[in-house]
Amino acid sequence: MITPLQEGSALQSGKNHTGENFPVASKLIAPQYRPPVMAFYKFVRFADDISDHESAAPDEKLRLLEEMRATLAGESDTSPEGLRLRASLAERGLSPVHAFDLLEAFRRDCTKLRTADWDDLIDYCCYSAMPVGRFVLAVHGESESLWPANDALCAALQVINHLQDCAKDYQGLNRVYLPEDMLAAAEARAEDLAAPQASPALKAVIHRLAAKNAELLARAKPFACGIRNGRLALEVDLIQTLAEDLNAKLMRRDPLSEPVHHSKLAVARLFLGRLPAFTFNRLARRT
Repeated sequence: MITPLQEGSALQSGKNHTGENFPVASKLIAPQYRPPVMAFYKFVRFADDISDHESAAPDEKLRLLEEMRATLAGESDTSPEGLRLRASLAERGLSPVHAFDLLEAFRRDCTKLRTADWDDLIDYCCYSAMPVGRFVLAVHGESESLWPANDALCAALQVINHLQDCAKDYQGLNRVYLPEDMLAAAEARAEDLAAPQASPALKAVIHRLAAKNAELLARAKPFACGIRNGRLALEVDLIQTLAEDLNAKLMRRDPLSEPVHHSKLAVARLFLGRLPAFTFNRLARRT
């Protein structure tokens, strides 16, 4: 039995916003926007830790996620993370809908271990990824007209994470986000994810998914240019740059046996390399 939410340290992975694959509430974001983004992140991080707990029973995970939902909705005061986010949202007049959507993704993770096809994967991203960007846009008072580009980028980031962690997800949780129809077409199996390196068939599936993901990144390309807040636009532009670089690696490499993550030095190099073009684009936009 997992400990109650008030004593939830046993559930926590120890991961924080600095350990994520992409910037979360980075110093690029103006200080006044960081508190609600961090409250949202901590709520989501804890819910993610619950759904990814390797030894907890699905029913127990669902119970704890429901306590988080009920607290956020004002139906109880059980979850500290829910209380903090509820207060932060109320202070700024923000809706909890994006956090509720993410909880739906975590509920699915507790019981749904396979992905049927690409459409099934994107449907999952509608709950697991797109609400994150939509929330950050809401915090900054940006237009909902940016949602299509946001959704494409957030879904692409989620697919990259799935490909990076495909072996870990299978070996630790028996969870596979690689679409079953693509595995079958390549004559690959989920069990191939337990090997120290990907078989040719499995590698073909990974590379094909990365190629489809490149289409999402192409749709997301105009996103940063449409954001009014310059600091948020810079963060989004950096995230797009990091995502394109990682996705290109995934179209060539084997995530089971080769590195497909960025070092801090690589992030800095990509940021500095992209900064002049971003600055020029912002100046041109003002003109």
